[in-house]
Amino acid sequence: MSVSEQPPEAPAPASGPAAGIAAGYAFDGPALDLGALLWDGACHPDAPIRIPLTVLNRHGLVAGATGTGKTKTLQLIAEQLSSHGVPVFLADVKGDVSGISAPGQDGEKVRARAAEVGQEWRATAFPCEFYGLGGLGSGIPVRATVTGFGPVLLSKVLQLNQTQEQSLGLIFHYADAKGLELVDLKDLRAVVAFLVSDTGKAELKGIGGLSTVTAGVILRALTAFEQQGASGFFGEPDFDTGALLRTAADGRGVVSVLELPAVQDKPQLFSTFLMWMLADLFHDLPEVGDLEKPKLVFFFDEAHLLFSGASKAFLESITQTVRLIRSKGVGVFFVTQTPKDVPSDVLAQLGNRVQHALRAFTPDDAKALKATVRTFPKSPYDLEEVLTGLGTGEAVVTVLGEKGAPTPVAATRLRAPESLMGPVDAAALDAAVKGSPLYGRYAEAVDRESAYERLTAEQRAAEAAALEAAAAEEAEKAAKQAEKAGARAPRRKEEPSLAEQVVGSGIFTSLARSIGTQLGREISRSVFGTARRRR
Repeated sequence: MSVSEQPPEAPAPASGPAAGIAAGYAFDGPALDLGALLWDGACHPDAPIRIPLTVLNRHGLVAGATGTGKTKTLQLIAEQLSSHGVPVFLADVKGDVSGISAPGQDGEKVRARAAEVGQEWRATAFPCEFYGLGGLGSGIPVRATVTGFGPVLLSKVLQLNQTQEQSLGLIFHYADAKGLELVDLKDLRAVVAFLVSDTGKAELKGIGGLSTVTAGVILRALTAFEQQGASGFFGEPDFDTGALLRTAADGRGVVSVLELPAVQDKPQLFSTFLMWMLADLFHDLPEVGDLEKPKLVFFFDEAHLLFSGASKAFLESITQTVRLIRSKGVGVFFVTQTPKDVPSDVLAQLGNRVQHALRAFTPDDAKALKATVRTFPKSPYDLEEVLTGLGTGEAVVTVLGEKGAPTPVAATRLRAPESLMGPVDAAALDAAVKGSPLYGRYAEAVDRESAYERLTAEQRAAEAAALEAAAAEEAEKAAKQAEKAGARAPRRKEEPSLAEQVVGSGIFTSLARSIGTQLGREISRSVFGTARRRR
């Protein structure tokens, strides 16, 4: 055999600092295999980098510049979680995660990567459910009632300031106290309009009141929101987030993929909806403490969109949810470009870190790089150099060990996902959606009686009562006039009946015309789903 035909030499076993790093990832219990250690330019398949299954409810961060492989890392982790029987939730912003439901494609690059990291690769499909916000795009429709969504999250979507957010909270409080269920946006619009009407103004006087100006801002924000096509996201049947905790018949965890390509131009909306799903899980799940494996791992993609422009109340709610949901068996991984995108109070709770390459093309990039390095434990690596030199599918990793202590920082060449690294075709996706047992439950929206219908009915009843009272008063006047006329002169011809006199009166005609116009306007709003705009 010639020299050129000799097989490549296997890398030397990890030694020195590399051996110390590798020892930090030698866990006894079940763990996810991320890849192999990189040290001094060489990949060491004998030094696997892993995350213990027991610490995945301690949350994590997957970060890195665009194009460095974050999505494939999510896919890799999701596959292994599913194999361990842990359900997973993923948001598919770009439409390229649906391939996790199909077996991967073998090829030279995949085989080369598997050989480098000591991976026994085989093409595998994983059990998936596909969802879509409000029925836009492919997926089982996910909707929430306005009542269930709550004023803090809705204020974030509507981009209200602190004063307006507090007023919206007051509106929700009133609706809850009066049993006015806010199912969709027209319910909320109806309650706001009622509370600034002549009839409803007195309702909130004892607890601060609602100014006409603030109500106008909220109504205009709702109008703009509806014009973006957001009406379909709120309504019934509202989605039961407990469906995200399912396992397949073979014991593997179901990977729930929220398909977002159709709404990727509405980042505030989908990022806030992700937070609603997490908050809903937090509300419903019981306390369980530390488990052998989490009940669910929730990947929060495009996390910077959630925190951008967030109010203090909103950030406090996120921090509290992330802090406490761990004891309910749910792990949360935030996915973004740099750790500085995540508030420090939240970042402090993220024990597992996978940091892909960062770029330092501008002064701001260089500043972000230095800030990222400071968030890692001390390391024998020159992290500034390593983070700017990582290739696609490589990352710097540190996780919590089985005893809760951070592992050494490890530059890692990541494994290749075993499912399809790309989207499945539209026909296969549509078939998967319509074949789901959940599709029949959520496919069609339901519009039942709620706050809008109740307030409309009460308004009509009040107007009918006013009409009846006016008619009775007119009838009484007419009767007295007839009695006086009969006493003064003999009857020369048959006079109209009392009812005819009332119906023929000017007051009755005016009132009837007014009520008819109002009823016609209400019917139009009901048919077209619109509401009166404030001018």
